[in-house]
Amino acid sequence: MVLQHHPLVIPMLVHVLWTAILYVFLTVVRAPAVWGIGKGPDGTNPWAGIEPRISANLSNQFEWPVLFYAACILLIQQPLHGNVALLLAWIFVFGRVVHSLVQIFTKNVRLRGAVFTINFMAVLGLWGIIAANS
Repeated sequence: MVLQHHPLVIPMLVHVLWTAILYVFLTVVRAPAVWGIGKGPDGTNPWAGIEPRISANLSNQFEWPVLFYAACILLIQQPLHGNVALLLAWIFVFGRVVHSLVQIFTKNVRLRGAVFTINFMAVLGLWGIIAANS
């Protein structure tokens, strides 16, 4: 049996790609400390301040997103119900990217919380679709 492409797979793959990019970014900023590559003139890691924020954000990619993946997998098993689920999935993925950028490059906790709320609501919306069709 050949499985047909389901539109929800693409936002899931984009989030996986984003997570991989964060791993690469973390590896690069750890390079001065781990391999001695890119040390500052005084021997310090110029990325030492940003490394913990990247690491924390990467950990975040395995918390709430788990419920995003579970919802998408369940929705893939159901017939498409318009484009609402797909829109919510893309809102979630876009929000995760914005959340990462805010968490890594700023210390604006309010903005990060607002962006997280968008992600949170998108996943709740996906689960609402599941509940309504169960």
